[in-house]
Amino acid sequence: MDNTRSLSSISSTSSLLFTRTNEFYKIQNRVKFKSPRALSIRATSSDSVVTLLDYGAGNVRSVRNAIRHLGFGIKDVQTPEDILNANRLIFPGVGAFAAAMDVLNKTGMAEALCAYIEKDRPFLGICLGLQLLFQSSEENGPVNGLGLIPGVVGRFDSSNGFRVPQIGWNALQITKDSEILDDVGDHHVYFVHSYRAMPSDDNKEWVSSTCNYGDNFIASVRRGNVHAVQFHPEKSGDVGLSVLRRFLHPKTNIPKKPTEGKALKLAKRVIACLDVRANDKGDLVVTKGDQYDVREHTKENEVRNLGKPVELARQYYKEGADEISFLNITGFRDFPLGDLPMLQVLRLTSENVFVPLTVGGGIRDFTDANGRHYSSLEVASEYFRSGADKISIGSDAVYAAEDYLKTGVKTGKSSLEQISRVYGNQAVVVSIDPRRVYITHPNDVEFKAVRVTDLGPNGEEYAWYQCTVNGGREGRPIGAYELAKAVEDLGAGEILLNCIDCDGQGKGFDMDLIKLISDAVSIPVIASSGAGAVEHFSDVFRKTNASAALAAGIFHRKEVPIQSVKEHLYKEGIEVRI
Repeated sequence: MDNTRSLSSISSTSSLLFTRTNEFYKIQNRVKFKSPRALSIRATSSDSVVTLLDYGAGNVRSVRNAIRHLGFGIKDVQTPEDILNANRLIFPGVGAFAAAMDVLNKTGMAEALCAYIEKDRPFLGICLGLQLLFQSSEENGPVNGLGLIPGVVGRFDSSNGFRVPQIGWNALQITKDSEILDDVGDHHVYFVHSYRAMPSDDNKEWVSSTCNYGDNFIASVRRGNVHAVQFHPEKSGDVGLSVLRRFLHPKTNIPKKPTEGKALKLAKRVIACLDVRANDKGDLVVTKGDQYDVREHTKENEVRNLGKPVELARQYYKEGADEISFLNITGFRDFPLGDLPMLQVLRLTSENVFVPLTVGGGIRDFTDANGRHYSSLEVASEYFRSGADKISIGSDAVYAAEDYLKTGVKTGKSSLEQISRVYGNQAVVVSIDPRRVYITHPNDVEFKAVRVTDLGPNGEEYAWYQCTVNGGREGRPIGAYELAKAVEDLGAGEILLNCIDCDGQGKGFDMDLIKLISDAVSIPVIASSGAGAVEHFSDVFRKTNASAALAAGIFHRKEVPIQSVKEHLYKEGIEVRI
């Protein structure tokens, strides 16, 4: 393959996505919008075609794949007239409220959207596509919305112990017949957001369901043919596909499925992780390390091969994984936009896997051999457009945190800050790779230390957790506690907490570490490294404030099926999606 030609194509695509202008982002050259002249409504689209409003602000590939999976074609909005002429319109809003309204206003789409919706044309807004219908938002604001529904979109209150953003599978309380929610019943659906609209007397005629996360917020609205949902149906598995199906087939007599779910509240998540790298033959394989060593201890010393990434991801989706995480474990060495096979893995996986996908490895600024500079934002943009819902930053976040702790200044230039500013903090995971360092007394180091459950080799009762970079190869002068607090300030929406000492050991998660970090931050923490039995999952959820638990090897080697983990947690009284 001619990587130079492919990179040129990718870079030209990526560089067109966003240009920073007055703190907002607008799309250039990707879509040319005309100003609306006559706002007359006429439905001309085929019954088998859906009009999609994609303004380029994030991953809508999964929405496209879900629509195609259900047998419909897609017509992209090119002009405001395309909105007015749509037979069905889906608006999968992603990113920040102000940036989205800026695009809608400058392109004439805001006026066209209002005209379309006020005529009671079939409309489905998703996530931000719901929030924009309201009068205004407090996100980087106040910022005026479309003003179709009374109310202000505000941020979740984290002071009551609820982690912000809300990331995960929660239950709906359906308040009126909405048609598209007929199959949801007592099943969980997937939310990822920091802002929400609240029900009131002024908007109660719109509200079709609510969800509880500290308070009851609006989970969906419906008036006539106009629908919008705060959750992501394209990421909510079969239940979410049923929501899209009922919107796309409103006149079809689809029998209502019996309710079998048990959803009551936000569920603890079980995440399948696939460590992906090229083997010595150049094939992309899923591997698994033993304390980060991924090579077999044989004469050949080959890379441990546990399967093909796309096939395994589809298998774990069918088995009930709540999320799939891909880690490109050589990404810190390579140029990620040159890693065309990894991008293809994302694209192929998102065609049939309708739960959230996270990808990590090598997301940072680059300069290629020709002197062309690629920002971390461009790298992340290509991952998002290829199917990722969240990106995971490792080494680059460590360097950014070190600088921030030294200076106390948020420069806005780090990959973490740039990506969270454009795509929202819910789209950015920071992966922390610490190693336990035993000490005799907590005052022996300047970093936060804890009394450990398992004593050190010389009977030490305390340890601090030294962060590493470059795949665990290099220790840094910063502790996991200090790093977690810093990256939360810099815009991380979630922490993936690994532990080199526990990796591949199958003896359970490092409870001391996970409790330390999950108690220190107000964003969700994913426990990783060390799971070897179903009891390890219930232990980590009972003894720490972890929001999710991730495993790899035990799933790849079929030692513990995902469904067995879910069944065990359910029997132990821990809320899970089943």
